[in-house]
Amino acid sequence: MSFAAAGLAFFPALAIGSFLNVVAARVPLQRSVVSPASACMSCGTELSWRDNIPVVSWLLLRGRCRTCKTDISWRYPAVELTTAVLVAACFWKFGLTADAAIASFFCATLVVLSATDLDRRIIPNKIVLPASVIVLVANTAVHPSVEWLAAGLGASAFLLLAALAYPRGMGMGDVKLALLLGVAVGRYVPIALFVGMLSALVPSAVLFFRHGMAARKMAIPFGPFLAIGGLVALFAGEQLLDAYLNLL
Repeated sequence: MSFAAAGLAFFPALAIGSFLNVVAARVPLQRSVVSPASACMSCGTELSWRDNIPVVSWLLLRGRCRTCKTDISWRYPAVELTTAVLVAACFWKFGLTADAAIASFFCATLVVLSATDLDRRIIPNKIVLPASVIVLVANTAVHPSVEWLAAGLGASAFLLLAALAYPRGMGMGDVKLALLLGVAVGRYVPIALFVGMLSALVPSAVLFFRHGMAARKMAIPFGPFLAIGGLVALFAGEQLLDAYLNLL
């Protein structure tokens, strides 16, 4: 475990998180992530460099646009900070290795997919499918094995069956996200799926207790919970699998 590598990765990852905000906002709208420059979503004023510093600018502006005073969503600093923490954690766990780079890319993808699913209830193909290919090729190159492809196909097939059985509760975007989880964490993907489904029960139970049977018609985004499962499998999958096998 490398604390120095984690520290070096943290601040560049904040900038990556800032870019992920652009991706999450523009890709679902079929807009370029390169141009035009970042601007207030309300008044259209282009942001200066001092208003574009990850996390810091949001705090200094107290979450409001400098020009029109419209509230700026807390999601922006949350995405930036979450990305930085996860990337730092990857380098802390794996050191300055190819595994850390692959894990960082995987985590950044989970962050942006979770943001788009929370905001718009979609998991864009333009993000999840290329990311799955990149992670599959990278993991196979670093650790040659059919495990990555088999895990990806198996996880996506499992959620496909669930989506066909209960289409109201799960979409095809979740099926494609399962593919990404499988090619990223390999043999630990059952842990990712189990944790994702288990964590999704919490808001489901809250909705049920508050609204009764009417909660069956209330959809919640499943992508962020699958992302949580993917993170648990990435950082603790080996330990959890060993603990489970020792119980048998």
